[in-house]
Amino acid sequence: MRIALGVEYAGDAFQGWQSQSHGKTVQDHLEAALSGMAGHPVRLHCAGRTDAGVHATAQVVHFDTPSARALHGWVRGTNARMRGPVAVRWAVEVGDDFHARFCAVSRRYRYILYNSAVRPALLAGRVGWFHPPLDEAAMAEAARAIVGWQDFSAFRAAGCQAKSPIKLMHEAQVRRDGDYIVFDFWANAFLHHMVRNLVGSLVYIGKGCYPPGWMAEVLQSRDRSRAAMTFSPDGLYLAGVEYASHWSLPDEGRIIALPRIPFV
Repeated sequence: MRIALGVEYAGDAFQGWQSQSHGKTVQDHLEAALSGMAGHPVRLHCAGRTDAGVHATAQVVHFDTPSARALHGWVRGTNARMRGPVAVRWAVEVGDDFHARFCAVSRRYRYILYNSAVRPALLAGRVGWFHPPLDEAAMAEAARAIVGWQDFSAFRAAGCQAKSPIKLMHEAQVRRDGDYIVFDFWANAFLHHMVRNLVGSLVYIGKGCYPPGWMAEVLQSRDRSRAAMTFSPDGLYLAGVEYASHWSLPDEGRIIALPRIPFV
C-alpha cells in the first residue's frame, strides 16, 4: 500500500530535507523511524525539498509498504521513534498513482522577518532578522509585479535543476504585524532559492535602495546578477501543498498550515 504523511519540522535542527551520508537531514531521521515501524527499509518522496535552515509546517510525503498498520499507528509509532523537532501530523492511505511531488498542483511559502533594532533571542533560527526600518507598503507594491505567469530566471539559484524557469505565481503579499513583516507566496511551483531571492530583493526596496518598480525591471531582465543576494533561510516555511480533492487527503487536499504571529 502507499501511505501519505503530513510532516512538520524546524529546519534549523537539520541539514536540509534530502538524505545525505552524514545522516543529519529530515529525510534520514524520518526514514529511520518509519523503517523501524514498517520492519523494512522505507524510502520517502516529498512535496518539496527544503534547504538547511528552512522549516515546514505542511510538508507532505509518501512511501510504499507491504506492512499493515493502523493509520494512527504510523503517526504515533513514528513520532515515538524520532528525536528532535520533527513530527508526523497525520497519515492517509492513497492510491498507487499518488505522488507527493508530482501530484501537487500548488505550494505556499511564508517568510517571517523580524524588523527590529535588536536581534531576536527566543526565536533565533525561526525568523529572519533585519535591523533597519523597512517600508512594507513599498514592498507590497513591488510584489504585485511578480503575480501571474512569469519567467523567474532572475531569482533562480545557479544550480537549480528545474526544467523551466516559468512559473505561475497566484499570490505574492507583504504585510506588517507589529515588529514582524510577513511575506506570502503561492505558486504552482518554485525554483531553487526562488523565495529567498525574492525576499532579498523586496528587502532592498523596503530599505529604500530602489523604488517598487525595480522589482519588475529585475524580473524582466532574467538576469540573476541584477537581483539581491539570497536571503537567510531562518524565517522561511513550507506552509502549504495543494492536491486534487479525489486523493482523499485532509481538508480535501488543501494541506495548509500557515505559521502565525506571535510565536511566543
